[in-house]
Amino acid sequence: MDFLDAKARSALMSRIRGRDTKPELAVRRYLHVRGLRYVLNDSSLPGKPDLAFKSRKVAVFVHGCFWHGHVGCAKARIPKTRSVYWRTKIAANKTRDRRVETRLRRMGWRVLVVWQCKIGPSRLERLYRAVVAND
Repeated sequence: MDFLDAKARSALMSRIRGRDTKPELAVRRYLHVRGLRYVLNDSSLPGKPDLAFKSRKVAVFVHGCFWHGHVGCAKARIPKTRSVYWRTKIAANKTRDRRVETRLRRMGWRVLVVWQCKIGPSRLERLYRAVVAND
């Protein structure tokens, strides 16, 4: 049972952002300080990657564990209310993610995914090294 009524739940859910999230800002800040420049949410690319390094052909997606169904992550638990709806929604998100990654790879892009729960200094350093790997 949801502890919020429908109106309060709707207000809460409406404040969830699709871009400029805390995890995304942390990744952007780290890579920018390291001297990397990128394009945000490039609409010319499939899936509008959170960060696109065009000269390197690297696309970075910063995934929220809940919204993208991070397997084995405590943040990715399905709510007890409307669980069928959430399972369907998250499964569709995962299918879309796979389709977007496939399209980008066919275009010659490397695709890197950063999970919300994994953002930390060592992971960000590995991400940096992965972005600059072909220099």
